[in-house]
Amino acid sequence: MRIRRVGSAMVVFLFAALFIVSTNAIVRAQTSSQTEDTKEDETNLDTQLYLLVATNQNVADEKLPAALDGVVKQLHATLPYKNYRLAATLLNRVKNLGRLDLNWIGGPIGMNPGTLPGDARTFSQFKVRIVKLAKNAAGESVVQMQGFNFGARIPIQVRQVATNGAPPVIDYEPTGLSTDISIREGEPAVVGTLNVGPSGDAIILVVAAKRTNR
Repeated sequence: MRIRRVGSAMVVFLFAALFIVSTNAIVRAQTSSQTEDTKEDETNLDTQLYLLVATNQNVADEKLPAALDGVVKQLHATLPYKNYRLAATLLNRVKNLGRLDLNWIGGPIGMNPGTLPGDARTFSQFKVRIVKLAKNAAGESVVQMQGFNFGARIPIQVRQVATNGAPPVIDYEPTGLSTDISIREGEPAVVGTLNVGPSGDAIILVVAAKRTNR
C-alpha cells in the first residue's frame, strides 16, 4: 500500500513538473513573439514631389532635373504640350509606415507668372496617410502611398487693370487629386494631371521615393 502511494505521488510530481516546463516555454515563446512584433521599424525613406507645368507657351528655363528625363520623354509622347517647366520640388524624409503632411505658400503656378500681380500666391497642401515599403507580384521593391493627396488654390486673374487705375481682380480656384498609388522604389512616376487656368496649362504631379541609410 505504501509503495502505491509513493508511485502515485511520483506521477503527480512528474505531471506538475511537465506542466511548469510547458508553461514556461509558452510564456517565453509569447514574450519573444511580442518583442518581435513591437520592435520599431527604423527604416527611413526620402521622398520627392515634383510639380511640373505643362504649357504650349515658351518657357524661360527649359532645363529639368536629370532624374525626370524618362518622365518628360513619356509626357511628350502622351500629352499635347510643347514645353514643361519645373514649378516646385519638395524633398522630405519619412519613416516606413509613417505619414506626410505639408502646407506651403509659393509663387503662382499654372500660368505665366508675369501676367499676375507681384503679390499673387499659390496655397498648396501635400499629404500621404501612410508611406509603406512592400513587394509587388514580381518581387520588386515598391513604395505604397496610401491616401496620397495634393491640393492647391491657384490665383486666376479675372479682370484686367481698369483705365481708372483700379487693381486687377484675382480669384483663387481650387484644384487637387486624391488617390492610392504604388511606385517602384527610386523611380519617378507620374501621379496625375491637373488642368488649371484659362491658358490651358496643366500641373503634372511626379513622385519618387527610396529608402535611405542616413
